[in-house]
Amino acid sequence: MFDFLDLERYNLLGAFWLTAQLAFWSALGSLIWGTVLAAMRVGPAPLMRNFAAGYVHLLRNTPLTVILVACSIGMYQTLGVTLGAEGSIREINFRLAIFGLIAYTSAFVCEAVRSGINTVPMGQAEAGRALGLGFTQVLTVIVLPQAFRSVVGPLASVLIALTKNTTVAAAIGVAEAAYLMKAMIENEADALFLIFAMFAFGFIALTLPTGLVLGWVSKRVGVKR
Repeated sequence: MFDFLDLERYNLLGAFWLTAQLAFWSALGSLIWGTVLAAMRVGPAPLMRNFAAGYVHLLRNTPLTVILVACSIGMYQTLGVTLGAEGSIREINFRLAIFGLIAYTSAFVCEAVRSGINTVPMGQAEAGRALGLGFTQVLTVIVLPQAFRSVVGPLASVLIALTKNTTVAAAIGVAEAAYLMKAMIENEADALFLIFAMFAFGFIALTLPTGLVLGWVSKRVGVKR
């Protein structure tokens, strides 16, 4: 019979800590790259607009599992790309998982930020250009600050989805929560429902505070039109 108090040998906290790290670094990278893509999508250069649009459509319609497996097999095993100093296979797969999650999630961040950009009245951008500001200055000084205030809620949904999507990293051997859950189910089949309940509670503990905090922030900083 499965002993609830004997969870230390499975390193449950370590698995969820790895999940939290995956979510944090992937969210940070996705926010940066997604914002750059959004800027490209509304930019004046057709080549950049077409690249960003093609990237978003391609990545949003590609299964995340395919992207992560492609990062592991294509980048590491075929091309030898490790995205950092050499280390153990788990360390390399951890970095590749972050890269894949960023590549995938940034497409959704891009569309959320672009929708926020579209809520900013055109007159404000035109006023900035009339004052002699360039496209980058208008975007960073006038448009993006207002755009982010209007998309805190949608970005919170993307972040919550990202946290749940970290479970796909188990496909390339990253020992996060879903990877551990699979091992526990194989070894402790008589406690199936208890294991599911523990991991469900763990993910709720990760995502619920994020949703509540960002929901409160969205109400506080939301732009009143």
